[in-house]
This record gives sequence, C-alpha cells and structure tokens, in this order.
Amino acid sequence: MRAFIFAALLAASSLGGGTARAETVEVANVKYETALDLAGQKLVLNGAGVRYKFVVKVYTAGLYLTGKAGTTAEVLAAPGPKRIHIHMLRDIDGNELGKLFTKGMEANVSRDEFAKSINGVLKLSEIFASRKQLNNGDTFTVDYVPGIGSTLLLNGKNVMPEPIKEPEFFASLLRIWLGEKPADDGLKDALLGVKREKRR
Repeated sequence: MRAFIFAALLAASSLGGGTARAETVEVANVKYETALDLAGQKLVLNGAGVRYKFVVKVYTAGLYLTGKAGTTAEVLAAPGPKRIHIHMLRDIDGNELGKLFTKGMEANVSRDEFAKSINGVLKLSEIFASRKQLNNGDTFTVDYVPGIGSTLLLNGKNVMPEPIKEPEFFASLLRIWLGEKPADDGLKDALLGVKREKRR
C-alpha cells in the first residue's frame, strides 16, 4: 500500500511539474517562451520570426504583449508592459547595428516623433558602440513599462543606469520591424502573427 501511495505521489508531482513548465515556440533553433511575467503582469508571445538579409539569417525576434494584436496600430495601442527580444544568429559590429536601428526608426516615424525619441536613440547607440560587437548567440531585450520607460538588457543583464522615460522611443523602436518600411516584411508578419509560407 505504501508503495502505491508513493507511486501516486510521484506521478502527481511529475504532472504538476509538467504543467508548471513554460511552453516554448522554436524559431531558427531559438526558443521563445509563450508567456512570461514583466512588471507584475502576464505577457504572451504575440509572434516571433527571423530577420533575413538576402538569404542570411541575422537574428530572431519575439514580441510580447499583454494580449494578442494583429496590426501595428493594435500593438502600439496595446496597454501594459511590452517586450521585444532579439537573439543574434551571426556576429555584427555594434556601431553598425546601432546605425541600422537609427535608420530604421527614421524611415518609419515622423520628424516630430523621432525628435521625441532622440534621447533613447542616442543611449541605445552608445550602448551598442561600447559593446563593439554582438556575437552569434548574444541576446538583447528592450522592455517597456508604462510610467517607468524602456530598459535594455544585454544577455539578460540590465545595462542602463536609468530607463529611457519617453514612451515615443519604444513606439519608434517597434516601428523598425512593424512600420510601413520594415526591416523585413516576413519578420513583420511573424511578429504580428500573420501566417506566411515558410522560407527555406
């Protein structure tokens, strides 16, 4: 009888562990959790995909929101915290990445919006320039929390002494991938959860 009870308890504990384990979505061998907590709120993976440059995979990106959104306008209007998480798939010069992000913002926002975002743009560029190079496997995450601002994490570590307070910065940053002239059309669809034929 004791053996039966022990076996039952063991089975129950293993089942409990299974339900607690976070589910993931795999993109280019990179795993993204389908749900996570940020600033005390539950976020869900809105979508994840790969940034291609011609046929070369540059990085994967995952977008987290408090609820699903299928358009850029819905993403930008979504309440609560947000996260964009990047996982590098090749080495890239830090200065080059900073410049690409700046160009991506300029191409997708008005001059007024860019002017309001400039403080964050400069801070982001400085951080990437000081890093000199991001290597294959490195990650960076930008979290936005209303009322606090945006923070940048490199390989899971906060590298900013204080958040970028301007909300316009995070909106401008997201438009790099979700604007009218996105970095990659396929990645835009993936982040918005739009189904497309997979690239080989």
